[in-house]
Amino acid sequence: MSAVRVAPSLLAADLTRLAEEVRSAEAAGADMLHLDVMDGVWVPNLTFGPGLCAALARITQLPLDVHLMVANPDALVQPFVAAGAKSIAVHVEAVPHLHRTLVRIRELGASPGVALNPLTSLASLEEVWPFVDFLLLMTVNPGFGGQALIPETLGKLARLHALRQARRPEVLLAVDGGVTVTNAPSLVASGADILVAGTAFFGASDRKAVVAAFKGGRA
Repeated sequence: MSAVRVAPSLLAADLTRLAEEVRSAEAAGADMLHLDVMDGVWVPNLTFGPGLCAALARITQLPLDVHLMVANPDALVQPFVAAGAKSIAVHVEAVPHLHRTLVRIRELGASPGVALNPLTSLASLEEVWPFVDFLLLMTVNPGFGGQALIPETLGKLARLHALRQARRPEVLLAVDGGVTVTNAPSLVASGADILVAGTAFFGASDRKAVVAAFKGGRA
């Protein structure tokens, strides 16, 4: 099994001190930075655009992982890849032609992924396995940081892991929403490869210890 990867979510960072927050994530041992991109339409919040992604790319070597929670993901794929995004996840419900979108992300040089809301059926993945590098399971309803993990998503993650093992074991499984030091071992035991953490990371006084605890979730 591969080592657990930790992706601090900048939604919970102090944006008035963003460069310092990025340096802190690097020093703590983070593997990537997660950008929750919301448009105030598909989800009830408004966050980051390609400009911020480009600014981050100038100050860090950490891969930038972009999660598009927007009404028109296709319009933002190229701008975010041009801004330095290394991976982009889109939601099944938000993309009319999912194959086209995933192929386009790869053609542009980024890793394509599909994001699943808590009640999005795993059956929606039936045809996507050949076209993705990772899957992002939302363990809260998207739109706001600081929510508690929905307990039922643990079972869903385990089922997704079993599907992954049967279809394409190399596809990475990421989880996002309410990830904490307390529930990380259960998430990892259920198959998570990437832990996206906002409040649990940026709200901690010892962020290096948080990363170490997350990575200790897998033997």
